Amino acid sequence: MTLNMLVFEYREVEKNFFGTNKFDNFNIKFYTDTLTPETVENFPEDILENTNVISVFINSVINEKVINAFKNLRIISTRSTGYDHIDLNACQNKNIAVINVENYGETSVAQYTFGLIIMLVRKIYAAAISVKNCENTNMNFNGRDISKLTIGVIGTGAIGAAVCRLAKCFGMNILASDINPKRELEELSGFKYVNLEELLKKSDIVTIHVPYTGHNYHMISQNQFELMKESACIINTSRGELINLQALYDRIKNGKLAGAALDVLMCESISFNCKKFAENINQESLKCYNEVKTVEKLNKYHNVIITPHIAYDTLDSVNYILEVTMRSIKEVLYGGKASGII
Repeated sequence: MTLNMLVFEYREVEKNFFGTNKFDNFNIKFYTDTLTPETVENFPEDILENTNVISVFINSVINEKVINAFKNLRIISTRSTGYDHIDLNACQNKNIAVINVENYGETSVAQYTFGLIIMLVRKIYAAAISVKNCENTNMNFNGRDISKLTIGVIGTGAIGAAVCRLAKCFGMNILASDINPKRELEELSGFKYVNLEELLKKSDIVTIHVPYTGHNYHMISQNQFELMKESACIINTSRGELINLQALYDRIKNGKLAGAALDVLMCESISFNCKKFAENINQESLKCYNEVKTVEKLNKYHNVIITPHIAYDTLDSVNYILEVTMRSIKEVLYGGKASGII
């Protein structure tokens, strides 16, 4: 029996994996676009009737309308850890399995996090922008010795623990906060658990590595920023919803925070695409509109680095994601014990 599978948000870097691996009994079609309530309307009836598996990334929106459009769908796979872009209740009502990739890219994200830290602390980004724009290079690019700083790591899962290990190599003082402390990691990774308030007060670098649950929306907001040193920097490679961007902008604008590096944002599909934002401005929610306008204001500061959700994006991580995705799909289809089934 041949199974029909659609892969959305397909990228050039994924071609090699599908080109060098054989997937017998799979008829796979690839789309660079997202799958949304709008784009699903463009598919012919035969595809909606015969598709058994779809694979998406975080910018797709899989709501009840999308799910109901596919008549014989058995599996929805997201090539990400987060799955809040998928309506789980609608999937359950139609007995559709949902699969994610539980852990990936801890080394890649940890390394990228430190790349951002170094760019901020040594003012590399600000200096490079100044030279590129032919600005005054006599500006103050005086940085700090990383080994003299305290890093505060919020979340000590696989990625947070990897960040702690790198921080130890740099000779940093390491504080960590987690709602489920892993005491065995403290000595192994060289950090000390403290509560979030103490971490924010004492850290020169605050870096976020917790999943977004809905309950921790804007866990770093005005009150938390007020606890931080004015000389501190904040890094977010986790989820955009965790930081109140307007509160961050207020701190940056008023010189109350030394810098910020964000690889994730709310409403990413338009926040990272100004043209798309301009085209769809009337269709987006007020929350997204305000978020994108704040991103535009933050982007004007040399001590703010914003990148398009690429911390995980190495060839090694992408291949791992695809391997786990295809293995899990086959395990669900053929009755095995799939990893990452939600």
